[in-house]
Amino acid sequence: MDGEDLLRMKPREIKRLHLIRQALEQRISQKQAAEVAGLSPRQMRRLMKRVEVEGDRGILHRRRGKPSNRRIADQTKQKVLGLFEKHYADYGPTLASEKLQERHRIEIHPETLRLWLRQARLPYKQRKARPHRQWRPRRRCFGEMVQLDGSHHEWLEGRGPRLVLMGYIDDATSTVEARFYDHEGTVPALDSFRSWVQRYGIPCSVYLDKHTTYRSPQTPTVEEQLQGHEQSQSQFQRAMSELGVEVIHAHSPAAKGRIERLFQTLQDRLVKELRLAGASTLAEANQVLQRYLPLHNQRFRVEAAQPTDLHRRVPARLDLNTVLCLKTQRRLNADSTVQHEGQVYLVQDRVQGQTVTVHQRLDGSIQLRCHNRPLSYRLLPQRPRKAQPILKPVLAKTSHRPAAEHPWRGSYKRPRPERHSRAPIRALVRGALSPFPNSVEPPEASCKP
Repeated sequence: MDGEDLLRMKPREIKRLHLIRQALEQRISQKQAAEVAGLSPRQMRRLMKRVEVEGDRGILHRRRGKPSNRRIADQTKQKVLGLFEKHYADYGPTLASEKLQERHRIEIHPETLRLWLRQARLPYKQRKARPHRQWRPRRRCFGEMVQLDGSHHEWLEGRGPRLVLMGYIDDATSTVEARFYDHEGTVPALDSFRSWVQRYGIPCSVYLDKHTTYRSPQTPTVEEQLQGHEQSQSQFQRAMSELGVEVIHAHSPAAKGRIERLFQTLQDRLVKELRLAGASTLAEANQVLQRYLPLHNQRFRVEAAQPTDLHRRVPARLDLNTVLCLKTQRRLNADSTVQHEGQVYLVQDRVQGQTVTVHQRLDGSIQLRCHNRPLSYRLLPQRPRKAQPILKPVLAKTSHRPAAEHPWRGSYKRPRPERHSRAPIRALVRGALSPFPNSVEPPEASCKP
C-alpha cells in the first residue's frame, strides 16, 4: 500500500488490517481475530479474502471517495445559496436554516449550510469568541430571580424612531417577557414589570444594574433614614419594596450575563423579524414582538431544576395601580389646594394633615391620597400670572462723529489761532459809561490864578 492510501485509512481499519495479517500468517485464528476486531467470523473471512486479492487496499470501503447516494441535489444546493445571498446575507447559518424552512419550505441542517457557504466562499455572520467568566449556577425555581434591563439599539434600522427594549428573563428557565418603549425610565420600567406580574405573578427578587431608574443617586431623607434605608429609594425601588420584591444590583454588565446574552440574540433575530414584517412604528414593533416571544420561549426555554413556581399571586385587596405608579409628597395649602407639575387641585374632603400623596398612574390619571385614603378633588384653572411691567424700549445709542474741520480732530501740537483783541470792546464800554461821550478822555480843568 502506498503512503496516500495509508493516510486515507482510519485507525479502526489499520487495527483490522493488522489482525487480518496475523490471521493470514496463522498466528491467530480467524475467530480470535474477529473477536478482537469486534466483527462476526463471517465478516472477518470476507475481509481476509479481499485483502488476499486486492492487498492492503481491500480493507477500505468501496464507497470511499465517491459521492453519497443520499446527498442533496445540486439544484437544491444552488437554490439555497442563491436565496441566502439574496435575502439572508447578514444571517448566521442557524437562523438562515430556520428561515429557509419557515418561508421557503426548504429543510437544511445548519452545519450543512455552513459547509456549503464555506465551499462557495460566501461570507456569513460568525459567532464571536466569548470571554471567560466565572460560572454561576442558575436559580433552582421559576420565579426565584428575574433579570431585567433596557436595550438601546437601532431596532427599526432607520425605518422609524429609535426604540428601547425593556426585557425580562427568568434566571431558572430563561422565560422571556419584553416590550418596546420610546425611552428607558421609571414609567417604562414599572409598566413592563406590570406585564410580567400579570402574566406570571410577583417574583421573589429582581436582578438589575445601577441605572438611576433602579437606584437613586440622592442622599436619603430623614423619613427614609428612620425607616432603615441607607440610600434614597427611587420610584422603582419603592414599588418593589411595597410588593415585597428584593432588589439586587449588579456591579458589572457581565454579572447579569443572561439578560445581556438575551439582548445579543434579540438584536440578531428580532431585528430581522421586524425587517421582514416591515415594522416602522412603536405599535407595529410591539405587535411583531408579541408574535415572536411565544416562539422564542418555545425554542430557548429550559426546564428548572425544581418544578416549584415561586411566583406569588397579586393579593385580591391590592390594586397594582396604587403601587406601580409615581408617588410624590405635596404640601396641602391653607385653602385646601395642592400644586403638582404646574396644575392646581382643590381637595374637596376634610383632611387632617399637612401633606398629600399624589399618585401619577401609568395611564396618566392623577389620584390624591392621605393616610392611604383616596381624596376627591377637582382641577382648578391655572392662576393668572402677575402682570409684568412694561419696559420702554431702549433706543440704541448712535455714535456722533465730528466733522473733519472740528478742532477736536486737530493735533495738540498745532499752533493755536490768534485771539481777537478785546481792547476796542473795552474802549467802547468805557465811552458809553463816560459823562463826556464825545471825548475819549475827560478835559483837563483850567485853573487861572
